[in-house]
Amino acid sequence: MALQYIGKDPESGKDGSPTVFVDQDNGDLVVQGWIADGSTRTGCLESGPIPDHETVVRVPARMMAMVKEACDAAERADVH
Repeated sequence: MALQYIGKDPESGKDGSPTVFVDQDNGDLVVQGWIADGSTRTGCLESGPIPDHETVVRVPARMMAMVKEACDAAERADVH
């Protein structure tokens, strides 16, 4: 898997999270982020269950430019 690093939250300090990547093999976005708190999970559950193999990740609004950049990179990915 070839991950293209897009960027990390500039306010995260030395720990380097949240972070956004693009999988260049299939164009998927890969997001490292904070595990959502209980109220966020509850809000998400209003639209349906969260399978055991999934979680809810929160990405701060200040990273939206990075998420947009990742989406653009994903669209350009040479997916086979």
